[in-house]
Order: sequence, then structure tokens, then C-alpha cells
Amino acid sequence: MPRDDISTRQTSRLADAPGGYGRDNLHPHDTLDRATRAAQARVTGGLSPHAAWAAWADWATHMMRAPGRQMAVAERAVQNGWKLARHAAGLAEAPFAPERTDHRFTHEGWARPPFALWQQAFLATQDVVDLATEPLRGARPRSAERVRFMARQTLDAVAPSNVPALNPEILETLRETGGHALIDGWRNWQADVLGELSGEPVAPESRFRVGETLACTPGQVVYRNEIMELIQYSPQTETVHPEPVLIVPAWIMKYYILDLQPQNSLINWLVGQGYTVFAISWFNPTAEHRDLGLEDYRRDGVMAALDAVSAITEAPKVHACGYCLGGTMLSIAAAAMARDGDDRLASITLLAAQTDFAEAGELLLFVDESQLAFLEDMMWDQGTLDSRQMAGAFQALRAEDLIWTRSVGRYLMGREDPDADILVWNRDATRMPARMHGEYLRGLFMENRLTSGRYAVDGRVVALRDLSAPIFAVGTEADHIAPWRSVYKAKLFTDVDMHFVLTSGGHNGGIVSEPGHRGRRYRVGHRPPGALYMDPDTWLDHAEQKDGSWWPEWGAWLDRLSGDRVAPPPMGAPGKGYAPLAPAPGTYIFQT
Repeated sequence: MPRDDISTRQTSRLADAPGGYGRDNLHPHDTLDRATRAAQARVTGGLSPHAAWAAWADWATHMMRAPGRQMAVAERAVQNGWKLARHAAGLAEAPFAPERTDHRFTHEGWARPPFALWQQAFLATQDVVDLATEPLRGARPRSAERVRFMARQTLDAVAPSNVPALNPEILETLRETGGHALIDGWRNWQADVLGELSGEPVAPESRFRVGETLACTPGQVVYRNEIMELIQYSPQTETVHPEPVLIVPAWIMKYYILDLQPQNSLINWLVGQGYTVFAISWFNPTAEHRDLGLEDYRRDGVMAALDAVSAITEAPKVHACGYCLGGTMLSIAAAAMARDGDDRLASITLLAAQTDFAEAGELLLFVDESQLAFLEDMMWDQGTLDSRQMAGAFQALRAEDLIWTRSVGRYLMGREDPDADILVWNRDATRMPARMHGEYLRGLFMENRLTSGRYAVDGRVVALRDLSAPIFAVGTEADHIAPWRSVYKAKLFTDVDMHFVLTSGGHNGGIVSEPGHRGRRYRVGHRPPGALYMDPDTWLDHAEQKDGSWWPEWGAWLDRLSGDRVAPPPMGAPGKGYAPLAPAPGTYIFQT
């Protein structure tokens, strides 16, 4: 049933909100300070100048006291110079290769002189910079990582692939189009700049439409509150497993990454396997929702959805599945349920979801006290973290591909962005309430409270060790948002029957890995309760690689934990307050 009004609970919690919301012991002119920092944040895109300066200062002062490292860097520069000279003279093959995720030099023209020498000189410089920014004894490890990140950003900006006269692919395109590619690129640039200045970026033309070709699995919205809609999907089989599946997606993007086209929709596939599937569709917050917190998302998201699923299906047990941030929230909710004796979960599935953030990957580059205070002040001013600001952080982590390769193609070669379902979804980002995002970054990401025994729900600490439901956790090999070794650490903080799957692909592509998807592979391991812990690298050495999609592996696991099939439950339960409200995908998915 609908719970008490969210805004009432928000007001009661302002006193202990992160970043100083509502506190009485602030400096008398703190508002002026925060407004000043918020204005700076608008200019810097939310990046703290102090955090950048502190990283450079820490690295530089320790480098000055490390003559051995300086000698090593100088020696590497000389060695790379000789390698380049031998290659230029035709005495050796190209000594340097781009990283696997770097697609700037894939054109065959980069293998021919003089382009090959320019490419190799760039990669040689990058190699020296990487050596110089390796961790230094005495310096904070994150300082070296940040310096490397900033140095890489600078190098990427001056790469030969960005210069028309030095890029063979651009020159070839200009010859083939008679120079018209630059005219088309100029038009693309104008359109993008005008879109940014107006605050309304123009989405490229696409054949994909939400509710028509995307997010089109049939169903009904059976519950709605201020922060989410709950979708129940129509059965596709004559009988279904008695335990329904509740999917908790991340709120940073729209839920339909799990319901793209019918052939690669995880939700559609799961319904076809004979499961009654429910999915949360989060709302897109605005500044008026600034005081919504993580507890609101747990209580009025996960728990409200679970109550609705239980009431509609009358099933005593529910399979719960969380993706990315949704998996983190599901873990918190499950731990609180275990603490309180609520045993409704038949199983827990975590898809690219972290519960421990000590090794949370490259996003940690953006998290320290200075950076968090800067972000909190910016969100205090705006009320939300804007979707473009978060998207910019993700793009910067793979700038060589997500920023520069796209920019070269779009502005220097006049190419339109490719039309793909996952790219349409990727552009459909959401904002995040200031309070919630501050709580997430500070309490989970920076202070790692969940696995350190300091995360409280309703004033009492929760622990993953209390979980008893079986867990199926999935990590992806190329994930730079939730690195698979971090996802794997759920094994370290639980003692339940657990299956861990490592699949090929990245954070999104590895999850959207339908049967028949070419080139997919995965590894799977099983840890029974009470077993000794095995570190991720040792596990990787022993886990057998299998070809194909991991979805059937998950389906077989769910089948083993499910009862005999029964007739499908009704769509909604009007008599219990869960009447169908609108056809799937609902209304919140269209909020901009």
C-alpha cells in the first residue's frame, strides 16, 4: 500500500543531511562560502581545483625527492627515442601499440609513413608519462592516479589523430567527399554548441522509439508513488514459476537498459522463461526533490515495490535482482530485511553491483573530501546533479574513445553518431537529488560504510553477513564503473550459497548479453556456505571459460530455486490498491 508522504520524512531528516544541510552550528557566513564554491563549480563542471592542485603538488614534491625515479623516466625516454629511430629507419616493427579501448588509430593509414611515426611518437610519449605517474613511495597513491588522469587528458587533446593534416583517415575522407565532410562537420558542431548553450541538446535522428521499439515488453504499471512506477509484465507462457522476479535498476539512467529491443531484452527473455516479472521505473528528479535521500529510495522504492509484488502475486517468496546502483540499494534493503526477520527473498541477484567500495575503480579519482564538498555545494545550489555532469565524468574516464574519437568523426569527418539501441538509452540519462547523491558518494563510495559495519537503516546498523538468501553475482571483464574484482568482494562479506559469474564486455554490454550474441563468453564459480575465501585472481585462474551468454546459466539457477509452475497471477490487484494505471513502459520513463 502507499506509504506516508515522503516530504514529511524529508523535513524530519534535514538536521543530519550530508554537506551541512540544515545544521545549526554552521559558520555565520557559510552560505556565502557555499554559494561562491557553487559558482566556481558551474565553471569547472563540478571538478574541484583544489583537488587537482593538491594531487599535482603531492606528486611533484615526492618526484623531486626521488632521483631514482627521475633517472628511470629519463632512461625510458631515451629508450623510446631509440625505438622510434629504429622504426623510422625501417629496422624494426612498430614498438608501441594502442590500448585495447583506444580506437583512434584503427585506420590502416596509421601503418604507413609518415603517419606511423606520428602515431608511434604519441604512444611513446604516453608510455613515458605512464611511468612517471606510477605510485611514488610516500605520496598518496590516488595523487599519482589523478596526475596520470590529468596528463592523459592533456595528451589526448594534442594527439595527432585530432589534427586533420596528421590523420590519414580524415585526409582520405576529405578526398572522397571533395571537402564536404568539413562542411557537414561544421554544421554538426554548430548544432551541438547551440544545443548546449540553450540547455536543450538536439538528439540525433533515430529509428528507435521508447515504448515502440525500445522498452516495449507488454505490461502494466500497477503502482506509482513520487519516486517510482512499478511495472508488471504480461505473461508469455501458460504457466509460471510461483516466485515472481523483482528488478531494481539503477536510478542514474532509465531502467530500459534491461528492456531494449525484444531480442536483447533481459526482461522479455525472463518473462519468456516463465517468470512473473516486475520492474521499477525510477522518476527523473528536479530541484524540488533535492532532499530525497537513500532511505527514500530504499523505503519508497525497493520496499514499496516488494510489498506490491507480494500483495499482487500472494507469493511468500520473491526473487530480487538489482543492477548497478540498484544492486547496491537491494543489498542494503536485503540486509535490513534479514536484520528484522523479513524472509521474503528467495534469492538475490546482483548485476555489476558493488557492495564494497574500497576498490571501486577509476571513479574514485573524483572522490575525496575536497571534491565531495565541491560537488555537494554545486548540488546544494542546483538541487540535483545534472545528467550531463555525470555523463561528462564517465566520458572523461574513456576520453580517447568517448570524447575524441567521436569528436573527430562528427566535426572533422562530418559523420553522424551511429544509431544503436544502447546509444539511444545512453543519451537518456536522469538527474539525481542532491541529498541522495551526497549520501551515496560520502557514505558508501568514500567512507565505505556498508562493509565496515557503519551503515544504518532506521537508526540501526545493517550487515551483509546477516543475509541467508542465495546470491548470484555478475561482474564484467571490462567494467570501469564497477570493476569485477570489486563486485567479487561480495564473497568476502557474506556467507551464503553464492554463484559468481564473470562475463565478457563492459558495464552495460556485458549485462546485455543475450543468447546468440556473437563473441560472448563467461566464467562461473560456486561458493557454498562456510567455504574458505578465494581471492579473485586465484578464482580467475581456476574458473573454466564457457562460450555464449550467461543468461541461461542464471535462468537454470533461478529454476533450481523455484517451485512447480502454476497459473499466472492477475495483472495488478485493484482490491488491494494496485490497479493497473497505464500500459508499460509507463509515464516516468518519458520524464526529461
